Amino acid sequence: MQEPALPIEEPRRLQTLRALRLLDSEPDERFDRLTRLAQHLFSVPIALVSLVDENRQWFKSCIGLTVSETPRDISFCGHAILGNGAFIIPDARADERFRDNPLVLDEPHIRFYAGCPLSAPDGSKLGTLCIIDREPRHLDEQQLSLLNDLARMAENEIAALALATMDELTHLPNRRGFEVLSQHTLQMCRRIGHGASLLFFDLNGFKHINDTYGHAEGDRALVLFAEKLTQTFRSSDVIARISGDEFVVLAADSGAEHIEWMLTRLQVALAEARKELGLEYRLSFSVGTVAFDAASDDSIKDLLKAADQQMYLDKKARA
Repeated sequence: MQEPALPIEEPRRLQTLRALRLLDSEPDERFDRLTRLAQHLFSVPIALVSLVDENRQWFKSCIGLTVSETPRDISFCGHAILGNGAFIIPDARADERFRDNPLVLDEPHIRFYAGCPLSAPDGSKLGTLCIIDREPRHLDEQQLSLLNDLARMAENEIAALALATMDELTHLPNRRGFEVLSQHTLQMCRRIGHGASLLFFDLNGFKHINDTYGHAEGDRALVLFAEKLTQTFRSSDVIARISGDEFVVLAADSGAEHIEWMLTRLQVALAEARKELGLEYRLSFSVGTVAFDAASDDSIKDLLKAADQQMYLDKKARA
Protein backbone atom coordinates (compact mmCIF):
# COMPACT_ATOMS: atom_id res chain seq x y z
CA MET A 1 0.00 0.00 0.00
CA GLN A 2 1.21 3.50 -0.82
CA GLU A 3 0.45 6.23 1.70
CA PRO A 4 -0.43 9.65 0.26
CA ALA A 5 2.34 12.24 0.29
CA LEU A 6 1.87 15.62 1.96
CA PRO A 7 0.96 18.51 -0.34
CA ILE A 8 3.27 21.48 -0.76
CA GLU A 9 2.40 24.16 1.83
CA GLU A 10 0.61 21.60 4.01
CA PRO A 11 0.57 23.89 7.11
CA ARG A 12 -1.11 26.66 5.10
CA ARG A 13 -3.65 24.19 3.72
CA LEU A 14 -4.55 23.01 7.21
CA GLN A 15 -4.86 26.59 8.43
CA THR A 16 -7.35 27.38 5.69
CA LEU A 17 -9.32 24.21 6.36
CA ARG A 18 -9.60 24.92 10.09
CA ALA A 19 -10.44 28.59 9.60
CA LEU A 20 -13.53 27.59 7.63
CA ARG A 21 -14.93 25.73 10.66
CA LEU A 22 -16.15 22.87 8.48
CA LEU A 23 -14.46 20.04 10.38
CA ASP A 24 -16.78 18.23 12.81
CA SER A 25 -19.62 20.58 11.90
CA GLU A 26 -23.29 19.67 11.71
CA PRO A 27 -24.80 18.17 8.52
CA ASP A 28 -25.44 20.78 5.84
CA GLU A 29 -28.08 20.45 3.14
CA ARG A 30 -25.98 22.44 0.66
CA PHE A 31 -23.43 19.59 0.61
CA ASP A 32 -25.85 16.72 1.21
CA ARG A 33 -27.83 17.54 -1.92
CA LEU A 34 -24.62 17.29 -3.98
CA THR A 35 -23.73 13.83 -2.66
CA ARG A 36 -27.32 12.66 -3.20
CA LEU A 37 -27.14 13.98 -6.75
CA ALA A 38 -23.77 12.31 -7.36
CA GLN A 39 -25.04 8.97 -6.06
CA HIS A 40 -28.10 9.16 -8.31
CA LEU A 41 -26.36 10.38 -11.47
CA PHE A 42 -23.56 7.81 -11.32
CA SER A 43 -25.54 4.94 -9.77
CA VAL A 44 -22.90 4.35 -7.10
CA PRO A 45 -23.42 3.09 -3.54
CA ILE A 46 -21.13 5.73 -1.98
CA ALA A 47 -20.73 9.49 -2.54
CA LEU A 48 -18.77 11.81 -0.26
CA VAL A 49 -17.62 15.33 0.37
CA SER A 50 -14.41 14.49 2.18
CA LEU A 51 -12.13 16.94 4.00
CA VAL A 52 -8.51 15.89 4.51
CA ASP A 53 -7.40 16.83 8.02
CA GLU A 54 -3.92 16.34 9.49
CA ASN A 55 -4.33 12.65 10.37
CA ARG A 56 -7.79 11.76 9.06
CA GLN A 57 -10.28 12.34 6.32
CA TRP A 58 -13.58 13.57 7.71
CA PHE A 59 -16.83 13.38 5.75
CA LYS A 60 -18.74 16.65 5.60
CA SER A 61 -21.38 14.78 3.63
CA CYS A 62 -21.61 11.03 3.33
CA ILE A 63 -23.99 8.65 1.59
CA GLY A 64 -23.40 4.91 1.78
CA LEU A 65 -21.02 4.70 4.75
CA THR A 66 -21.76 4.30 8.44
CA VAL A 67 -18.55 6.01 9.61
CA SER A 68 -17.81 9.72 9.67
CA GLU A 69 -14.06 9.51 9.14
CA THR A 70 -11.16 7.21 8.25
CA PRO A 71 -7.37 7.52 8.73
CA ARG A 72 -5.65 9.78 6.25
CA ASP A 73 -2.80 7.35 5.61
CA ILE A 74 -5.17 4.85 3.97
CA SER A 75 -7.37 7.42 2.23
CA PHE A 76 -7.86 7.70 -1.52
CA CYS A 77 -8.71 11.39 -1.09
CA GLY A 78 -5.27 12.04 0.37
CA HIS A 79 -3.88 11.10 -3.04
CA ALA A 80 -6.54 13.04 -4.92
CA ILE A 81 -5.68 16.43 -3.36
CA LEU A 82 -2.11 16.17 -4.68
CA GLY A 83 -3.27 16.87 -8.24
CA ASN A 84 -5.39 19.41 -10.06
CA GLY A 85 -7.77 17.17 -11.97
CA ALA A 86 -9.92 14.17 -11.21
CA PHE A 87 -8.13 11.24 -9.54
CA ILE A 88 -9.57 8.00 -10.89
CA ILE A 89 -8.87 4.39 -9.92
CA PRO A 90 -10.83 2.08 -12.25
CA ASP A 91 -9.99 -1.07 -10.25
CA ALA A 92 -8.23 -0.72 -6.89
CA ARG A 93 -7.34 -4.43 -6.77
CA ALA A 94 -5.36 -4.00 -10.00
CA ASP A 95 -3.54 -0.90 -8.74
CA GLU A 96 -0.37 -1.59 -6.74
CA ARG A 97 -0.91 1.58 -4.69
CA PHE A 98 -4.23 0.32 -3.32
CA ARG A 99 -4.55 -3.45 -3.80
CA ASP A 100 -3.66 -4.18 -0.16
CA ASN A 101 -5.34 -1.08 1.28
CA PRO A 102 -7.64 -1.93 4.25
CA LEU A 103 -10.48 -0.01 2.57
CA VAL A 104 -10.12 -2.34 -0.41
CA LEU A 105 -9.62 -5.61 1.44
CA ASP A 106 -12.32 -4.88 4.05
CA GLU A 107 -15.35 -2.62 4.31
CA PRO A 108 -16.34 -0.74 2.26
CA HIS A 109 -14.48 -2.95 -0.30
CA ILE A 110 -13.56 -0.14 -2.68
CA ARG A 111 -12.94 -1.21 -6.27
CA PHE A 112 -13.66 2.04 -8.14
CA TYR A 113 -12.84 5.55 -6.95
CA ALA A 114 -13.17 8.94 -8.66
CA GLY A 115 -12.53 12.15 -6.75
CA CYS A 116 -12.17 15.81 -7.75
CA PRO A 117 -10.13 18.08 -5.49
CA LEU A 118 -12.04 20.90 -3.77
CA SER A 119 -10.14 24.17 -3.49
CA ALA A 120 -10.70 27.13 -1.19
CA PRO A 121 -10.56 30.66 -2.65
CA ASP A 122 -6.86 30.88 -1.72
CA GLY A 123 -6.12 27.76 -3.79
CA SER A 124 -5.67 25.35 -0.88
CA LYS A 125 -7.02 21.89 -1.70
CA LEU A 126 -9.20 20.96 1.25
CA GLY A 127 -10.61 17.60 0.19
CA THR A 128 -12.69 16.05 -2.57
CA LEU A 129 -16.09 15.35 -3.93
CA CYS A 130 -15.83 11.66 -4.73
CA ILE A 131 -17.84 8.64 -5.82
CA ILE A 132 -17.04 5.03 -4.90
CA ASP A 133 -18.22 1.68 -6.23
CA ARG A 134 -17.65 -1.89 -5.10
CA GLU A 135 -17.23 -2.97 -8.70
CA PRO A 136 -14.62 -1.87 -11.28
CA ARG A 137 -15.82 0.76 -13.75
CA HIS A 138 -14.77 3.62 -16.02
CA LEU A 139 -16.03 7.14 -16.65
CA ASP A 140 -16.52 8.46 -20.15
CA GLU A 141 -15.84 12.10 -21.05
CA GLN A 142 -19.41 13.19 -20.39
CA GLN A 143 -19.44 11.54 -16.97
CA LEU A 144 -16.08 13.04 -16.08
CA SER A 145 -17.34 16.48 -17.06
CA LEU A 146 -20.40 15.95 -14.89
CA LEU A 147 -18.28 14.97 -11.89
CA ASN A 148 -16.17 18.08 -12.34
CA ASP A 149 -19.33 20.22 -12.51
CA LEU A 150 -20.51 18.78 -9.18
CA ALA A 151 -17.11 19.49 -7.64
CA ARG A 152 -17.24 23.11 -8.82
CA MET A 153 -20.68 23.42 -7.20
CA ALA A 154 -19.18 22.15 -3.94
CA GLU A 155 -16.35 24.68 -4.28
CA ASN A 156 -18.90 27.45 -4.71
CA GLU A 157 -20.49 26.45 -1.42
CA ILE A 158 -17.07 26.44 0.26
CA ALA A 159 -16.34 29.89 -1.19
CA ALA A 160 -19.60 31.20 0.25
CA LEU A 161 -18.59 29.93 3.69
CA ALA A 162 -15.09 31.37 3.28
CA LEU A 163 -16.50 34.88 3.03
CA ALA A 164 -17.14 34.73 6.78
CA THR A 165 -13.55 33.81 7.70
CA MET A 166 -11.35 34.93 4.78
CA ASP A 167 -10.43 38.37 3.48
CA GLU A 168 -11.62 38.60 -0.11
CA LEU A 169 -8.88 40.98 -1.27
CA THR A 170 -5.76 39.31 0.13
CA HIS A 171 -7.09 35.75 0.62
CA LEU A 172 -5.70 35.81 4.15
CA PRO A 173 -7.87 34.92 7.15
CA ASN A 174 -9.88 37.84 8.50
CA ARG A 175 -10.26 38.63 12.21
CA ARG A 176 -12.77 35.83 12.75
CA GLY A 177 -10.64 33.32 10.90
CA PHE A 178 -7.52 34.46 12.76
CA GLU A 179 -9.16 33.98 16.15
CA VAL A 180 -10.13 30.41 15.22
CA LEU A 181 -6.65 29.51 13.95
CA SER A 182 -4.73 31.30 16.68
CA GLN A 183 -6.69 29.55 19.42
CA HIS A 184 -5.63 26.25 17.90
CA THR A 185 -2.00 27.42 17.83
CA LEU A 186 -2.05 28.62 21.45
CA GLN A 187 -3.54 25.32 22.59
CA MET A 188 -0.72 23.48 20.81
CA CYS A 189 1.89 25.77 22.42
CA ARG A 190 0.45 25.13 25.88
CA ARG A 191 0.41 21.38 25.28
CA ILE A 192 4.07 21.17 24.26
CA GLY A 193 5.33 24.01 26.46
CA HIS A 194 6.49 26.35 23.69
CA GLY A 195 6.13 30.11 23.57
CA ALA A 196 4.93 32.27 20.68
CA SER A 197 5.05 35.85 19.43
CA LEU A 198 2.16 37.97 18.18
CA LEU A 199 3.00 40.79 15.78
CA PHE A 200 0.50 43.57 15.04
CA PHE A 201 1.25 45.53 11.84
CA ASP A 202 -0.16 48.85 10.67
CA LEU A 203 0.84 50.33 7.31
CA ASN A 204 2.39 53.79 7.53
CA GLY A 205 0.89 56.48 5.30
CA PHE A 206 -1.77 54.22 3.83
CA LYS A 207 -4.33 57.05 3.71
CA HIS A 208 -1.84 59.08 1.66
CA ILE A 209 -1.56 56.21 -0.85
CA ASN A 210 -5.35 56.06 -1.24
CA ASP A 211 -5.75 59.84 -1.47
CA THR A 212 -2.85 60.40 -3.87
CA TYR A 213 -2.89 57.34 -6.12
CA GLY A 214 -6.46 56.08 -5.75
CA HIS A 215 -8.15 53.18 -3.99
CA ALA A 216 -7.14 50.68 -6.69
CA GLU A 217 -3.49 51.42 -5.89
CA GLY A 218 -4.32 51.19 -2.20
CA ASP A 219 -5.70 47.70 -2.78
CA ARG A 220 -2.57 46.83 -4.71
CA ALA A 221 -0.45 47.96 -1.76
CA LEU A 222 -2.47 45.79 0.64
CA VAL A 223 -2.11 42.74 -1.60
CA LEU A 224 1.63 43.38 -1.98
CA PHE A 225 2.10 43.66 1.79
CA ALA A 226 0.10 40.45 2.32
CA GLU A 227 2.26 38.64 -0.24
CA LYS A 228 5.49 39.78 1.42
CA LEU A 229 4.22 38.75 4.84
CA THR A 230 3.39 35.30 3.49
CA GLN A 231 6.75 34.95 1.74
CA THR A 232 8.74 36.21 4.75
CA PHE A 233 7.16 34.28 7.60
CA ARG A 234 6.89 30.50 7.89
CA SER A 235 4.03 28.53 6.41
CA SER A 236 3.19 27.34 9.94
CA ASP A 237 2.71 30.93 11.18
CA VAL A 238 -0.83 32.32 11.26
CA ILE A 239 -1.07 35.45 9.09
CA ALA A 240 -4.23 37.53 8.79
CA ARG A 241 -5.65 40.88 7.71
CA ILE A 242 -7.90 41.90 10.59
CA SER A 243 -9.05 45.31 9.33
CA GLY A 244 -8.28 47.98 6.70
CA ASP A 245 -4.49 48.30 6.82
CA GLU A 246 -3.89 46.17 9.92
CA PHE A 247 -2.29 42.74 9.72
CA VAL A 248 -1.24 40.24 12.39
CA VAL A 249 1.13 37.29 12.57
CA LEU A 250 1.16 34.62 15.28
CA ALA A 251 4.51 32.84 15.19
CA ALA A 252 4.83 29.78 17.40
CA ASP A 253 8.18 28.93 19.00
CA SER A 254 9.76 32.25 17.96
CA GLY A 255 11.97 34.30 20.26
CA ALA A 256 12.91 37.97 20.08
CA GLU A 257 16.01 37.41 17.92
CA HIS A 258 14.10 35.39 15.35
CA ILE A 259 11.34 38.02 15.19
CA GLU A 260 13.84 40.84 14.67
CA TRP A 261 15.44 38.86 11.86
CA MET A 262 12.07 38.28 10.21
CA LEU A 263 11.15 41.97 10.46
CA THR A 264 14.44 42.91 8.81
CA ARG A 265 13.72 40.42 6.02
CA LEU A 266 10.28 41.94 5.56
CA GLN A 267 11.67 45.46 5.30
CA VAL A 268 14.21 44.32 2.71
CA ALA A 269 11.52 42.47 0.72
CA LEU A 270 9.30 45.58 0.64
CA ALA A 271 12.19 47.78 -0.49
CA GLU A 272 13.10 45.34 -3.26
CA ALA A 273 9.47 45.15 -4.39
CA ARG A 274 9.24 48.95 -4.55
CA LYS A 275 12.29 49.07 -6.81
CA GLU A 276 11.17 46.12 -8.95
CA LEU A 277 7.63 47.44 -9.44
CA GLY A 278 8.62 51.10 -9.77
CA LEU A 279 6.34 52.25 -6.95
CA GLU A 280 6.27 55.99 -6.34
CA TYR A 281 5.61 55.51 -2.64
CA ARG A 282 7.43 53.70 0.15
CA LEU A 283 5.51 50.84 1.73
CA SER A 284 6.49 50.74 5.40
CA PHE A 285 4.91 49.65 8.66
CA SER A 286 4.72 50.13 12.38
CA VAL A 287 4.65 46.96 14.45
CA GLY A 288 3.93 45.90 17.99
CA THR A 289 5.18 42.57 19.32
CA VAL A 290 4.13 40.67 22.44
CA ALA A 291 5.36 37.32 23.71
CA PHE A 292 3.09 34.47 24.70
CA ASP A 293 4.17 32.26 27.60
CA ALA A 294 2.84 28.70 27.47
CA ALA A 295 2.29 28.82 31.22
CA SER A 296 0.06 31.91 31.02
CA ASP A 297 -3.70 32.02 30.62
CA ASP A 298 -3.61 34.86 28.07
CA SER A 299 -6.27 34.64 25.40
CA ILE A 300 -5.79 35.69 21.80
CA LYS A 301 -7.87 38.80 22.53
CA ASP A 302 -5.49 39.69 25.38
CA LEU A 303 -2.51 39.32 23.06
CA LEU A 304 -4.15 41.36 20.30
CA LYS A 305 -4.92 44.20 22.70
CA ALA A 306 -1.37 44.26 24.07
CA ALA A 307 0.23 44.06 20.61
CA ASP A 308 -2.07 46.83 19.34
CA GLN A 309 -0.90 49.09 22.15
CA GLN A 310 2.74 48.31 21.36
CA MET A 311 2.12 49.08 17.69
CA TYR A 312 0.76 52.54 18.51
CA LEU A 313 3.82 53.25 20.64
CA ASP A 314 6.00 52.26 17.68
CA LYS A 315 3.96 54.45 15.32
CA LYS A 316 4.16 57.40 17.71
CA ALA A 317 7.94 57.01 17.95
CA ARG A 318 8.20 57.12 14.12
CA ALA A 319 6.06 60.27 13.82
